[in-house]
Amino acid sequence: MPTAARGRRRPVIGITTYVAPARWGPWALPAALVPFGYVSALSAAGAQPILVPPSEGSEEILTIADGLIFSGGPDLDPSLYEQEPAAETVHLAPERDTPELELMRAAVARDLPVLGICRGMQVLNVALGGSLIQHLPAVVGHDGHATAPGHFDTHPVTIAPGSRLGDVLGEHAVVHSGHHQGIADVGAGLVVSARAPDGAIEAIEMGERRFVVGVLWHPEEGQDQRLFAAMVEAAGVPPPAS
Repeated sequence: MPTAARGRRRPVIGITTYVAPARWGPWALPAALVPFGYVSALSAAGAQPILVPPSEGSEEILTIADGLIFSGGPDLDPSLYEQEPAAETVHLAPERDTPELELMRAAVARDLPVLGICRGMQVLNVALGGSLIQHLPAVVGHDGHATAPGHFDTHPVTIAPGSRLGDVLGEHAVVHSGHHQGIADVGAGLVVSARAPDGAIEAIEMGERRFVVGVLWHPEEGQDQRLFAAMVEAAGVPPPAS
């Protein structure tokens, strides 16, 4: 049951934004935005969503946010995990990288509930010292995780029994995928909690925190919204006393 249904205030959940050209009326300008699926999924789960554009000192949002969604988007700069760019690593978002990495580390340190989605999962992994596979098809031998730009593919994942993700979704799920990168070395304190049939890591999580989960798929694009509900539920529960 969503937290709001029990009479408490709605948990405030921040969503990191894309930075992209946008058009409204006669205007065409750079904008901080997110696909509305993130907002509607959080609202349906009983949260009050707020947008968190990348900026210096954005971790100050943690004084008012009860949890954070790290949204999808372009690739991280490979220098952040000590690699040279591969030929396929061409769509970057340097204005997002440092603010989101700092925000992620601050949120995890404060035991704030976090859900990383696609790029957001990669931010979680790199923030904790992990590395990425820059072009997953070169490793798994197919492009089934992202067959075409602007299109979400579906594929099954197997979820680790006893994991936080497994408690929410069970041992199997069909997910909406649109990524060409993956997880190589897993960051400190994180464990793998789901894989695709080709062995690619599809989810990671941190067991000793209230809710720190990263998924490489896009739950906001599907009908199954249990992951958002679980994250909002965790955000409505105060952290244990230190």
